[in-house]
Amino acid sequence: MVPKRYLVSFMAFLGFANVYALRVNLSVAIVAMTSNKTIFINNTAVGPADYNWDLELQGHILSAFFWGYVVTQLPGGLLANRYGGKYFFGGGIFITAVLSLLTPLFVTWSVYLLISIRVLQGFCEGVTYPAIHAIWSKWAPPQERSKLATFAFSGSYIGTVISLPISGALAHSPAGWPSIFYVCGNIGILWFMVWCVLVTESPAKHPSITNAELEYIQQTIGYTDEQTKRIHPPWARLLTSIPVWALCLAHFAENWGFYTWLTELPTFMNDVLNFRIQNSGFLSALPYLVLGLVVMFSGQLADILRTNFNVSTTLVRKLFTCGAFAIQSVFMITAGYLMTPVAAIVCLTIAVGLGGFFWAGVGVNHLDIAPQYASILMGLSNTFATLPGIISPSLTGAIVSMGGESMWRVVFYLAASIYGVGAIFYGVFASGDRQAWAEIPLGYQPHLDDPERD
Repeated sequence: MVPKRYLVSFMAFLGFANVYALRVNLSVAIVAMTSNKTIFINNTAVGPADYNWDLELQGHILSAFFWGYVVTQLPGGLLANRYGGKYFFGGGIFITAVLSLLTPLFVTWSVYLLISIRVLQGFCEGVTYPAIHAIWSKWAPPQERSKLATFAFSGSYIGTVISLPISGALAHSPAGWPSIFYVCGNIGILWFMVWCVLVTESPAKHPSITNAELEYIQQTIGYTDEQTKRIHPPWARLLTSIPVWALCLAHFAENWGFYTWLTELPTFMNDVLNFRIQNSGFLSALPYLVLGLVVMFSGQLADILRTNFNVSTTLVRKLFTCGAFAIQSVFMITAGYLMTPVAAIVCLTIAVGLGGFFWAGVGVNHLDIAPQYASILMGLSNTFATLPGIISPSLTGAIVSMGGESMWRVVFYLAASIYGVGAIFYGVFASGDRQAWAEIPLGYQPHLDDPERD
């Protein structure tokens, strides 16, 4: 029988694949929505675009998601900590999927309704990352945290690799761009129905888990679901904890670099190198594919080092995070001096791919230092990590507008510097040990809801 914690990880993997499919589908659809159409009536003719939105308006539409996304990070973590993560994770994806189904209808009424839907979708998806840590706080044994969590996180990038070409094919099909939203929405709803049936809030509530797995999970975590129900976060100690702020700064640094790589470097290649990476479907998806595979591998490697070689959790988290930042900094600066498209693509793919080790570092560290409050910590750090998606494009635009190839190097040096600061602060102040303020007062108290379970 497959252990139930692995089933939870697989369903979370599919959930994150839906999260990113629902997030990025508009970036493909908007091209079809605003492009002239070739129609065939006797002779070939060019028809008008469905919507004549200028680039500025398209930018507002695409960025609207993040305005909703940043708002619900910390509230999502608090609510998932208090009421459980199952329905916040699943419900966030379900409502986003329903809104996807409504998108083709609403956009025919007003572009402002489309912007509103994107804000609402960001609002709903904002709870997913904090909520999944609420689930792992009850389901993931300490020695398996890295591989269970990173396997689930990798679904985000594998989902992107799959959804981008499928969305492109749907946009050029007879059904047109509306089919992108219908397909993504229906798949998300179907996933939610399966999630509700197969996944429970905690191991103790699962109807078919064995006593051996239940006892193993609860004993190694150090508490049961019942023990944490009435425990309130020690806010003063949490917010003054240096390892918590090391998490936040490192998460901010990673996302600043990530958005620079996947948003600004393609623009640099287009404006300076006269190469459009978007014209190559494989090259567009390659960084995401490598990233997804590295995220999976990094979690396995982290747990092997901790379990088989007795490397401390603190050292593993620091090595993976700081190593990823160091490699990305080198390739970030290198990209500004290599004036060929091939070299830029190589830098992009290696840096983004090896950046996946970050997820086996900071991405899981919340569960190390305060497992029962991990959803709150993820909500806090992801709030800071969402800010680069709002700040970076505007700042980059302002720097580049000063003119010249050299100003692009300023952009890359800035990102490398932020990586450096994040690596130094995290390397000095991060911890992989449960903090004193996160200890369970009475220790582990065995609790089996069903003594007949075998």
